Amino acid sequence: MDESQDKTHFGYQTVSPAEKTHKVAEVFHSVAKSYDLMNDLMSLGIHRFWKKYAVEMAGLRLGHTVLDIAGGTGDLSLAYCKHLGMQGHVVLSDINDSMLRVGRDKLMDSGYGTRLDYVQANAECLPFADNTFDLVSIAFGLRNVTDKNAALNSMWRVLKPGGRLLILEFSKPVSPLLSHIYDGYSFSILPALGELIVRDSASYRYLAESIRMHPDQTTLVRMMEAAQFSRCEFQNMTGGIVALHRGFKA
Repeated sequence: MDESQDKTHFGYQTVSPAEKTHKVAEVFHSVAKSYDLMNDLMSLGIHRFWKKYAVEMAGLRLGHTVLDIAGGTGDLSLAYCKHLGMQGHVVLSDINDSMLRVGRDKLMDSGYGTRLDYVQANAECLPFADNTFDLVSIAFGLRNVTDKNAALNSMWRVLKPGGRLLILEFSKPVSPLLSHIYDGYSFSILPALGELIVRDSASYRYLAESIRMHPDQTTLVRMMEAAQFSRCEFQNMTGGIVALHRGFKA
């Protein structure tokens, strides 16, 4: 379905774009305070290795300017700050103010909080000038965006020529057996964990459904190319459960 039309998906539901935006906001208002804990539980801590690899692929240099979209609780922003030291600049951005507050508090507690800017922003219409950032990244957030094509175009616009985009996102397992096991885990264990830990199984059922509705690895490459990114590629991790996509602004 073309997300620029009158209908889009919220998990397996067909809804209006405005309704999806509202429903996604409700999910992340609900899970914000428990987000880090649930990430560790749901992935058995493996999400930390996925994010570490993304940072290694970021090509950061001293003085770089970085935009962390859907940065939530700030894991990538913190890693970027540690790499850049005092000579670079990081903007932590999220559309959800509950997530952004949790991220800001966490970064302040880490001692790096004053080195960042915090901006509540919609990825589809980023409030930054053209050609601003050396790196734009979005981790586990693109699948929640209502109009992914608009978001990719907006990311391309704010990147400097030669800058790179990193998309870290759940994707499609390459093995049918792994896919079967992963489906069982996602639709049985995740909602049960959500109910046990935060009394909210519905939000985690949506998160599982949103992963299944997200474009597969090759489709996302084509979407990036349509948004004018060049040298687009992806690398599967954990058998394709997660993929890291990379593209450049020529």
